[in-house]
Amino acid sequence: MENNGRFMIYASQAPNLERLKIVGSAVVKVADSLRLDTEISPRKKLLSIYVYYKGDADEEIPVYCDWGKNWKEEDICRAIRNMMFVLSFHPRHSNLRNIRKEVCISA
Repeated sequence: MENNGRFMIYASQAPNLERLKIVGSAVVKVADSLRLDTEISPRKKLLSIYVYYKGDADEEIPVYCDWGKNWKEEDICRAIRNMMFVLSFHPRHSNLRNIRKEVCISA
């Protein structure tokens, strides 16, 4: 299976576990459909849950922030897919061109 990068989930060391569970589940769903890996990493001094995309260039690009939101899993999935679709047009992320159809189909 081809790997297109990874989603990095950053959360406080004492996160709201219910929100982390919902966000994490949404990220895993999108990652599975787009052939991406996921990684959760606790960070000090964070007030929210952040999701970044990390591709070949080792550059981390923010694709979602849970700050102040009470979104359902489906809403989070849609927001992340939309960001990945936009990112797939960037020349630095040509590996994502192949996933455009999957992003649209799974949206």
